[in-house]
Amino acid sequence: MSPIENVVPTLADEATDAKNLEIRNKQDRTRDLFGIQLEVTSLLLEAERRKLAVLQKELQIALAEGGSIKAKEHQKQELLVAITRIQAQYDHLEKEYREHAIGALLSANTRGSGKSNRSQPAIGLKHTPKSRPTIFGTVASDHTPKDCSNRRSLPQTPQTGKNFSSIYNGEAVSENAANPDLQHDNALVYRDGNLISGPLEALIQHMVPTDVYYPDRAYLFAFLLSSRLFIKPHDLLAKIRSLCETQQGLGSTTSGATQPGLFRFAEHLVQLLAEWTETFPYDFRDERVMQHVRTITQQCCSLSSSLRANVSSLLHNLLQRLTALEAYEKYLEDTPLSSDENIDITEICPKPEILAQQLTHVELERLSYIGPEEFVQAFAKENPHIETSFKDMKKTRNLEQYVQWFNKLSYFVATQVIRHLKKKQRVRVVEYWIETGRECFNIGNFNSLMAIIAGLNMSPVSRLKKTWHKIQSGKFAILEHQMDPSSNFSSYRSTLKAAMWRSAGATDQRQRIVIPFFSLLVKDLYFLNQGCSNKLPNGHINFEKFWQLAKQVTEFMAWKQVTCPFEKDPKIIATLQHGPVLSENALALASFECEPPENNQEKERCKSLKAEGTTA
Repeated sequence: MSPIENVVPTLADEATDAKNLEIRNKQDRTRDLFGIQLEVTSLLLEAERRKLAVLQKELQIALAEGGSIKAKEHQKQELLVAITRIQAQYDHLEKEYREHAIGALLSANTRGSGKSNRSQPAIGLKHTPKSRPTIFGTVASDHTPKDCSNRRSLPQTPQTGKNFSSIYNGEAVSENAANPDLQHDNALVYRDGNLISGPLEALIQHMVPTDVYYPDRAYLFAFLLSSRLFIKPHDLLAKIRSLCETQQGLGSTTSGATQPGLFRFAEHLVQLLAEWTETFPYDFRDERVMQHVRTITQQCCSLSSSLRANVSSLLHNLLQRLTALEAYEKYLEDTPLSSDENIDITEICPKPEILAQQLTHVELERLSYIGPEEFVQAFAKENPHIETSFKDMKKTRNLEQYVQWFNKLSYFVATQVIRHLKKKQRVRVVEYWIETGRECFNIGNFNSLMAIIAGLNMSPVSRLKKTWHKIQSGKFAILEHQMDPSSNFSSYRSTLKAAMWRSAGATDQRQRIVIPFFSLLVKDLYFLNQGCSNKLPNGHINFEKFWQLAKQVTEFMAWKQVTCPFEKDPKIIATLQHGPVLSENALALASFECEPPENNQEKERCKSLKAEGTTA
């Protein structure tokens, strides 16, 4: 053999190496996509277990005191059901993650051996991945420096020395001032005119209106979003009411109560309540909060009867929101999955474009019911300075339901493919879902897109080599590129920014749609919350961090308020939300019936599944 032949690989060797590299890259991407879902599901599971621990503690106290425990036992059963459901999803995701991690490792070990590992189809971009962190390190490092000092494009609250300080005899001090008294009880710290920190009491005082002062709306949102980490909403409203009574004469029966300034103050206070109920309506499911609302509104109306119409509108809108929420939660709980295993989505909705539109209806409806505070409450650790009771813990599960919807859609996609024994039918269904994913991408529905990609990458589907051989790899490669987790999902993040830019300048309602890959958004917010301290060494609340949190949640608020412009088809939507989904084992067994096992690992898996079915 010549020296050239010793160093130059044959074309066949190059093709084999390229094939192995492509397979390994695909398995890496798929593993990381399931890893994102796995981690977020794990966080939800941890939050539910914390609730259960608090409830069990209260049950023990009730038993010791001889009180009624029937209601708490009912709550316990509901929690156990939720935990069981999330645990099952976690187990499924963990298995998919593990299988794809093992698959990637096997590909790496066989590289260069001259044997092609065909346990995964050669689908996806021929892309040499950059070195990247583990799946549990793909946080929003691009957006959130460790010191939380990125202030670009954040909502700003100007230094209000004229109003705030003069009215309340407090000081708004500059961080750059000589020897600033950061420990002052009523001192807010500013940098370049922007509020960055302060004691809790001063921040509460800063949101209390007067006749000549009303807090900046961006500040109200940021503070109401994050204050629940330090004080319960009903306690916060109680403090605001107390400050209004002692400083502004709210509820006063003296002759001074007829002063014109009090009328303007009452208008501002009703406006504050209106903004609170509009942005965080779920806080008002707590009867303790509503007691304060009724008292405050009565006091305001006694100062100015002209406010009765505003108060009536406020309470009417709040009741509508809470009634709609209760109806939605009841719908999700009471509607079971269909038992008709013969449902074929391609027959119910032959056009992928229409299916993408109906998926967008589902996504926007589910998004619309997620309260901004859920991002803070779902993953907030217990604060040792706040006594935690089950009554104070998050009751709304819309965020959890939305994460579970992603998993449900992924399993629905896999089920629709696997249910066909004929290869020709499977090819048709896979191409149908690929086209649906492309339409979701064009709409800006990235959550459904990612769920479809995840479903087609689940091991029972991805192992069907004869099926995938008949599908043009280029169709799926473009979509897979959007889920590539390298460089912290940089491809997806670039596309999301482009969709946000399109939405910001759109006049057509269709171009306003932005539905993010929700689990990645949740993970970004979680690590932003965990990555920066809530309090500074001097005891001040780190409001710089909460500006960052509020900025990202504000973007989400804009996305979820878009009205879906497409015509709604209830039958298709019902099928998507409640169509039959095979279990993990049933999917695996059906996959082996479609295409028999090829290697020893698959043969052992098939054998054990059949044995389980025989003994069941």
